[in-house]
Amino acid sequence: MTTPVTGLDREEEILWRSLIEVLVRLPRMLDEQFTREAQVGMTEYSVLVALSEAPDGELRMGELAQATALSRSRISRVVDDLVRRSLVKRRKSEQDARSSLAAIAPAGAAVLAAAYPGHLARVRSLVFDHVTRSEMRAMTEALSRVLVALREAAGDD
Repeated sequence: MTTPVTGLDREEEILWRSLIEVLVRLPRMLDEQFTREAQVGMTEYSVLVALSEAPDGELRMGELAQATALSRSRISRVVDDLVRRSLVKRRKSEQDARSSLAAIAPAGAAVLAAAYPGHLARVRSLVFDHVTRSEMRAMTEALSRVLVALREAAGDD
């Protein structure tokens, strides 16, 4: 027997539709800016950021997939493209020959440095200029709980 599903109330419906629209519009707008200003998309930018923040600028491919919330096959394709463009280096692990490591290349670090000021300005103008500190704290708390549930549902650590 199937358990009946309760519909969303008005407030839930408004929040849900707003969230979905933000999830569609914001990445598209940021991606367009990255492509125009840095010749990398938002996904590539997030890979470069994850590598730049890693110890020694290097991560195992599985760790990089997790850090960017991309599948292993998607991260492999993105890294391969970044390697072709000399923004990332890829090598076999010395500890485990089955594992590959990705490392940010000097050209990748230069792309990050050039793209960051415009990205920061865009994030401020699109998001942070429209919420108060109090709203920001409440949103952070709520979204953190949602993120924990999403990670648990996906089996992420």
